[in-house]
Amino acid sequence: MRVKKVANSEHGPRHVTPAGRSVFYDLFPAEKAAEMEMRAQLLMGLEHWLEKSRMTQADAAKVLGVTQARVSDLKRGKIERFSMELPVRLAARAGLKPKLKLAA
Repeated sequence: MRVKKVANSEHGPRHVTPAGRSVFYDLFPAEKAAEMEMRAQLLMGLEHWLEKSRMTQADAAKVLGVTQARVSDLKRGKIERFSMELPVRLAARAGLKPKLKLAA
């Protein structure tokens, strides 16, 4: 892996996250970063499903069994408002068949 030289800005050195690596690993301890990355992937998949379905937030809320406000949180990327379990359940309710893959 090639490492880029970190450039200085007027506010000091800038940090550059290497390509292919989640920024969550720069912000959190490894176990928290792994959880945040999985939640983000699930929520992005749900947001894509919602856009593709062209449903209103109210209709999507009925399908997913949550409130319209919860769908709004999803659309606005409010990842901190979702536990690890809820996006898995919502993805299953949306017919997305969530899967977990472990890599060494």
